[in-house]
Amino acid sequence: MGITSALVLLAVVWFMVFFVVLPLRLTTQGEAGDVVPGTHKSAPADPQLKKKAKITTIWALIIWAILASVIWSGLITVSDYDWAGRLGDTRQQ
Repeated sequence: MGITSALVLLAVVWFMVFFVVLPLRLTTQGEAGDVVPGTHKSAPADPQLKKKAKITTIWALIIWAILASVIWSGLITVSDYDWAGRLGDTRQQ
């Protein structure tokens, strides 16, 4: 895995974790009782994006380190998942 692949993997993991973290401990404007005109009651009252971005970064780095170490160690390779290509192959081996 090259540097570009590692960065792309980190970005994908970061956004996946971010979308999991976003709804945690969310208080809506309807629950808080202070609905800003022009917004829905379900809009967040205080999204705490900085805090959630920090939490996301910590967890994403941990998950990325695990995934990257598995890939770099060769424990799992692309050839391990090549069975899908062999299903359609009707040639005798």
